[in-house]
Amino acid sequence: MKQRNYFVYITSNPTKTIFYVGMTNDLSRRLFEHRENRGKPETFAGKYYCYKLLYYERFTYVQHAIETEKELKLLSREEKVALIKTMNPKMLFLKIAD
Repeated sequence: MKQRNYFVYITSNPTKTIFYVGMTNDLSRRLFEHRENRGKPETFAGKYYCYKLLYYERFTYVQHAIETEKELKLLSREEKVALIKTMNPKMLFLKIAD
């Protein structure tokens, strides 16, 4: 049986003033889409230029990813910053291999 990958991620704008929480089965593709949508008001991430990756988690089961995404969306800004710093202490923008 093929193992699946699902990702919950947090992106931000270049000045790190806005966070976007999302879920996908293809993180590279999704980040490309966020970059392409920069400045487009039709989406939250586009409107606020949230295309820079700060945090992600990988899941094998989609339901776990969906549940985690919902939980992260409920966190305060301070709680999101604390979570990001568990993986990315300096809050540097991350690059992932394609």
